[in-house]
This record gives sequence, structure tokens and C-alpha cells, in this order.
Amino acid sequence: MLKYIFYLLLLSTSLSWGQEEDRQRKLEAQKARLQEEIRMQEQLLKQEKKKEKSAVGVIVQQTVKINLQQKLINTTAKQAKVLGNSMYINQVNVNNLKKDLKVLKEDYSKMIVKSYKSRSEQSKAMFLLSSENFLQAYKRAQYMKQYSSYRKMQGEEIKSKTDQLENYNNKLSVQKQEKVKLIAEGEKEKKELEKAKQEQQIVVNSIKKDKNKIIADIKKKQKESKSIERQIDRLIREAIAAANKKVGNTTNTTTFVLTPEAKALANDFKSNRGSLPWPVEKGLLTKKFGRQPHPLEPSIMIESSGIEISAEKGAKARSVFSGEVSDVQMATNGNATIMVRHGDYTTTYSNMGKVFVKRGDKVATKQALGEVFFNAFTGKAILKFLIFQNTTKLNPQSWIVNM
Repeated sequence: MLKYIFYLLLLSTSLSWGQEEDRQRKLEAQKARLQEEIRMQEQLLKQEKKKEKSAVGVIVQQTVKINLQQKLINTTAKQAKVLGNSMYINQVNVNNLKKDLKVLKEDYSKMIVKSYKSRSEQSKAMFLLSSENFLQAYKRAQYMKQYSSYRKMQGEEIKSKTDQLENYNNKLSVQKQEKVKLIAEGEKEKKELEKAKQEQQIVVNSIKKDKNKIIADIKKKQKESKSIERQIDRLIREAIAAANKKVGNTTNTTTFVLTPEAKALANDFKSNRGSLPWPVEKGLLTKKFGRQPHPLEPSIMIESSGIEISAEKGAKARSVFSGEVSDVQMATNGNATIMVRHGDYTTTYSNMGKVFVKRGDKVATKQALGEVFFNAFTGKAILKFLIFQNTTKLNPQSWIVNM
């Protein structure tokens, strides 16, 4: 019974250890992704500094880098915590095994002594021959056999626990080295974060005299952004009206009337929430969804109906899910907006310099829709990405994987 309980405890510990290792692998993958984003952000920041044409742009890029650096610090801290939990579990196992081994060895030692004394007093043959009858002799033979088997099992268990103890001690040794490494990485990341904040403050201080001009520039860009968003809202309503007209409904202009096929597509799209691919293969999230203070002037609140992703020159926008191109329109700034319908969901891709698709085209997940416009003045290719359900704007950050 005790042996059975021991194996149950060992199984439980193994499962716990496996879960901790799985969490460590996920955190390591998240950390690698953040480090890659920080490297990309540093490249964009160097480009911005090299051009020296927009202090606002430098601060925006620095803010993104600071946020990524903070996420990296948090991820490293989580890794250290998970590792600490694993080390605690392993230390408990080591302590328990040491206690078990002590009891087993003492018991085994007593057994050996008893066996030796038994052999010195009378032989096994005499022990059997002194039996009063055949049944007693049989029972004595069985007892000696079981006693011998038990001794063998005790010896094997001692060896097994000794091996386990050595294994846990080795794991602890590796984990302690890893924790020292994580602590060092955390300290390095904190210094990098502080350095980035200091660099940002220097730029902020250098442009305080141009504050009014900068605020005016921010408001101008906000106005342009709002104009594009109003155009997209109008296009969404027009797309709903056109789609509903095809199925014989001309009264409803705020929600799609879905065919069984379109409903299945919408449900499929919805079931992939949180796991949709990025709308560009490589990029950085440089503007979040919703209301937020401007990174340069916190007194100015900006409203974003979608997200903005900074990508490299020549970056292709790609459909995040299979669907149909419902519209391709030129925006007021001369660049295109591509709309892809997925049942009663619509994804939009704005600031397109080149377009590879046309209205009515069926597109697959990750299919290239066009090339994001590259601004030679700023040295950036920025994709504005939105998700709608009918006319309701949704937060893309909760739909795209690892965002």
C-alpha cells in the first residue's frame, strides 16, 4: 500500500514538473518574440534619428520600445517565478527522498542483522526440519521465500530512490544556474529600460519650445485619421446594404443578413479569436486600439478605431482569414483601403500603396492583398488595421495571436 501511495505521489510530482516545463517553454517563446520586436524597434528608432526630421516620431518610437522593454522585464520576472516554483517542488522532493532513504536504509540494516543472527543460530534446513508437520514446513518455506523477496525489493527501492535523489539534485543544480542567469538578464533589461527613458526625456526637453507647433501637428494628423475612419464607416454601411440587397433585404443597413454559408464563415472566424495571424508577416504594434494619451503630449487624448503596425519597406498586407474582398477604395490621402468580408465580420487594411486584389475576389488566410505604402520622408510603412462585426468596431489586439 505504501509503495502504491509513493508511486501516486511520484506521478503527481512528474505531472507538476511537466506543467512547469511547459510554462517555461511558453515564456521563453514569448521572450524571444519580445526580443525580436525590440530589435526591430531599435532599427526603426535608428532610422528616425538618422533622418532627424521628426522629434515626435522619435518619441513615439521610443515609447513603443519602452513598452516592449517593460513587457520583456515582466516576462523575465515570470520565468524566474515559475523557475522558483519548480525549484521549491524539487527541493521538497529531495527532502522527502532523503527521509525515505534514511528509513529504508535503517530498516534494511535491521533486516540484514536479523538475517545474519538467524543464520548463526540455525540453518534454513534445520528451520524447516524442525517443523511439527508438513503444513508448518510449507508455511515456513513460504515465509523464507517472501522474506528473501522483501529484502530484494527493499534493496531495489533504495537504489531507485537514490537514483531519483541524484536526478533531482542535478535538476536543482541546473535550475539554480538558470535562475542566476535570469536575475542577471532582468537587471540588464532594467538598465536598458532606464536608458531608453532617459533618452526619451532628452528629446522631450529639446522640443519643449516647439510644443504648440507639435500639438497643432498632432491634431492635424488626428483629423486626417478621423476622416479616413469616417470613410471606412461609410464603406462598411454600403457593403452591408449591397450584400443584403443580393439576398432580397433592402431595409436593414446596420447588420448583414446571413446566408447559411455566410453564417458558418462568421462562426468559424469567431472561433479563431485570439489566434488570427498578423496582417503583416513582420511588424511592430505602434498604436493600440481605443482611447489613449498621446506619447508626446499626455494632455491630448487620441482615439483609435483600430491598430497601427509599423513594417519594413515592401511589406505585404495579408488577409487574416479566408473571405471575400467586399471593396477596394482610395482614401483621401491617395492610398487604398481594402475590405475583406468574413460573414458578418469585416477586416480592413488601410494605407495600401499597391493593391493585388479586386472586389469579389475570394481570398485565403495569409494571402497577400497588397503592399503597404512606404513613406520615404518618415522611412516607415504603416498599416492601419480594423475589425468590424457589422458596424461595431472590435479591438484587433484581442483577435490577433500574441498581440
